[in-house]
Amino acid sequence: MGHKWSAGFLFMKLLFIISRSQVNSRLDWIIAGKVAAVSRSQVAALILEGNILVSGKKKKPGYRVKTGDVISGLIPEPEYGENPKPQLMDLSIIFEDDYLLVLDKPAGMVVHPGPGNFSNTLVNGLLNHIPSLQDDFWDPMRPGIVHRLDKYTSGLIVVAKTLKSLLFLQKEFKQRRVGKTYLALVRGGKIPDTGEIILPIGRHPVKRKIMAVNHETGKYAKTSWQVKQRLTDACLVAVRLYTGRTHQIRVHFYAMDMPVLGDGVYQPRSIRRKRSIAPRQMLHSRSLRFRHPFSGQKMNFKAKMPEDFVQTIAKLGAGKRQ
Repeated sequence: MGHKWSAGFLFMKLLFIISRSQVNSRLDWIIAGKVAAVSRSQVAALILEGNILVSGKKKKPGYRVKTGDVISGLIPEPEYGENPKPQLMDLSIIFEDDYLLVLDKPAGMVVHPGPGNFSNTLVNGLLNHIPSLQDDFWDPMRPGIVHRLDKYTSGLIVVAKTLKSLLFLQKEFKQRRVGKTYLALVRGGKIPDTGEIILPIGRHPVKRKIMAVNHETGKYAKTSWQVKQRLTDACLVAVRLYTGRTHQIRVHFYAMDMPVLGDGVYQPRSIRRKRSIAPRQMLHSRSLRFRHPFSGQKMNFKAKMPEDFVQTIAKLGAGKRQ
């Protein structure tokens, strides 16, 4: 008997070719790593039912993929329901013109709607502030969204107001021509003054909703840091992102045994069980540098350190600035 999918799922096409870096990985792991909404057991069921094929042939979930294998089929994706509605919000806008706006997102605000978050997102506020984002040609769930920040990460985010601006800025991010720096409070008192992390990031092989350093299915990711201030068993660091993988800073710093303070996911279990001195994951998008999509002019924006950062630093105890 086939797997019974819930009524809340639609099916979308899957089509990609296995690369050298993926060779000899399990078929179900490869697919589950690409589709966050589907668990590995669900992927296995789809493979066994023949809904996912390898070069047109049915395989087992544990099949070890080869270079050039063509993976095709249908996979379920969540159906989010009706489109998000405009909501009046107090947006902290730093810059705005006819093509884009840059704002300082507060910690706790979700960027775009998704399961469990259909209102009070940044998109809801943007739809009210920029009515043209409700036009039919926009993606209703992510109108104008060029990139995103985690719910509990504060700071700068750029939003496109025209489709041309969106496509231009998305390409700039993809080509790594956008400068992104963050402030982070991280655990550890013996962190080197500067450092670089180059580790591939992909879906966790078991916990599909989170990310991990994954040498089988992960993508290239690079992060660097510089210590700005040493505190009691912690440091304030400036972080530069060279790539934009999901949860990149949190995953990389956790892998290096210097997790972000207040992070409820990427943290040793012994620390997660204790009450944190930090009110949330202490990560702040400090600066953005990019070219204007119309004029080509170089633009540089900075957001001040949030008050909860200042208060947490005070609780940790002032240390030596660098």
